[in-house]
Amino acid sequence: MRKLIFLLFLILFFKIDVYGQFAYGTTGLLHMPTAEMQKDKTFMFGASVLNPETLPSKEWWGNYYTFNYYLNITIFPWLEVGYNCVLVKGKPGIYHWPEQTYGKFVNQDRSFHGRLRVWKEGWWKDWTPQIVVGVNDPTTGSWEGGASSDDQRYNGFFCRYYVALTKHLEFVGYGILGGHVAYVYNRKEINHLNGPALGANYRFCLPEISFLNKILNGVNLMIEYDSKQVNIGGCYSFWKDRINIYGELYKCIHPSVGLNFKICLK
Repeated sequence: MRKLIFLLFLILFFKIDVYGQFAYGTTGLLHMPTAEMQKDKTFMFGASVLNPETLPSKEWWGNYYTFNYYLNITIFPWLEVGYNCVLVKGKPGIYHWPEQTYGKFVNQDRSFHGRLRVWKEGWWKDWTPQIVVGVNDPTTGSWEGGASSDDQRYNGFFCRYYVALTKHLEFVGYGILGGHVAYVYNRKEINHLNGPALGANYRFCLPEISFLNKILNGVNLMIEYDSKQVNIGGCYSFWKDRINIYGELYKCIHPSVGLNFKICLK
């Protein structure tokens, strides 16, 4: 409970204009996908410190904190592609790692990602949501050879296919509430994301008549059920959303942090 109160206190000073996912390096909430998209021609790169509880395989990553780094670009306003790499530390009983490598980085898990907006919010009626379909880690390049990542013989730790819907409700003079629903599909039992997911975020949009209002504007509070557990988190944005510091509590307990940079090419 103390960690939750502390995180909420920090979030009140966070300026957020972006949605990011720690483990994937793509647009979304914390772990569940959404139908949000970055601005056209946005190049995003960053890295995160990942709590072992957020990782899909205890056998592969053990109980070690680890890191990931990623590159992501929104080629068109309806298409986003990215590359993500999660570092692996040596641990007892896995493959051929000698004892002197235990707890040290010895390998990498690489994956590619894509998101396609198939319907824009409000295209037909004001109440119609935005719809995005996406895929993470659809193939694996392990030493066994390329294959579909939902094949149980291959890694594909971050493999998932999904469809996500997002709708915003604006409270003039107060803020914007975003509602997100998704269905995540993955045949691999090793991955914890499989099934329906839902989440919400609230971003303040107050009249800038005081210093406190200016601090609160851009604050984005996030909560999600990612198909298995509830997570909360936030982000601090510097320099007009060019630099972003992220923080989350996975299962409302386990902390992870991240940093990314964004360059608008348009």
